[in-house]
Amino acid sequence: MNFTEKEYEVLKYLIKGLNNNEISEKMFVTNHTVKAHISSILHKLNVSNRTEAVYVVLTNNLLN
Repeated sequence: MNFTEKEYEVLKYLIKGLNNNEISEKMFVTNHTVKAHISSILHKLNVSNRTEAVYVVLTNNLLN
């Protein structure tokens, strides 16, 4: 999968269960930026929500 460095970072936080506000604080970016990264991740994985995204990433070992 072709994720950007920032998308990988967001994915790691999603796996940890952080919400958008917590992710934006950790990454020092706006909530809007986090939403944009998540939208891009969902599109690339062809899923409709963050739970599905985490499932696909973990079951297919896409973070390694």
